[in-house]
Amino acid sequence: MRILVLGRSGYLGGHVARELRALPGVRFFGAGRGPTADLAVDLATVGPGELAERLFSYAPDAVINCAGAVGPQSMALAEVNVRGPAVLCAALREAAPTARLVHFGSAAEYGPSGIGERVTEQSAARPTTLYGATKLAGTLAVTSSGLDAVVLRITNPVGPGAPAAGLPGRLARQLRDLGPRSVVRLGDLSAHRDFVDARDVAHAAVLAAIDGGPLPPVLNIGRGQAVPVRELVYELARAAGFKGHIEENAEGSARSADVPWQCSDPSAARTTLGWSPQYALADSVSALWAAVRAEPDREPVH
Repeated sequence: MRILVLGRSGYLGGHVARELRALPGVRFFGAGRGPTADLAVDLATVGPGELAERLFSYAPDAVINCAGAVGPQSMALAEVNVRGPAVLCAALREAAPTARLVHFGSAAEYGPSGIGERVTEQSAARPTTLYGATKLAGTLAVTSSGLDAVVLRITNPVGPGAPAAGLPGRLARQLRDLGPRSVVRLGDLSAHRDFVDARDVAHAAVLAAIDGGPLPPVLNIGRGQAVPVRELVYELARAAGFKGHIEENAEGSARSADVPWQCSDPSAARTTLGWSPQYALADSVSALWAAVRAEPDREPVH
């Protein structure tokens, strides 16, 4: 089986690539903007005709699109999260119309939900952020493409390799570089989030790619358990052996205020893919901390 992974050099794409390499009978190709990619391509700028020509030579049986933008820049969000999936679908219709497409969506597409509610794939999508809106537009491009495609709506991924752009990765590096009795100032940590391990996300993507049967257009990928962000922060502090103070008096995320509760129901993924999360939050945080500690040393900040 030939599987092409877009965004191979990214956080989740790296985990997908590692899982595919260990899978017998799979020939894996990486695509993205990095210099080591088998297929060098930028979905934000490539045209569908050019991409189709380049896809012909790879003849993929499945494509996993992990590429996405998460920053505040509106142009990048639109180009990568909206234009990218649309271009990819157009190219696949021409170059590999029978290939299975697995596209990474986001639980941010749902927007606010009731406290204690677990959203299902049938829940209304009402994103309150530009990020969520662009991810929803990308989902619509995929689900309306006519391809054999499934969108994985991922909750909050955490685990080894978490980038500094998100709270878990940023805090882990901050704890590494600070003295053990320093003060860490964060925003309000009372929002509840459904954290899922990046390795569990990768496993779901691989299962979806190799599954030969029909799949629903959207599947939730999460643990199905919402915990306060504070729990993740203190779990990480414990893993780091941090003995200082954590204060919640800094300006926090606007999304936390807009969406105080987020939790997805992953029952459909369990039924259709046989997938269930294997890592507890403590496992994810411990693996994240071990990975951050293994990064190149920096001078501690006192």
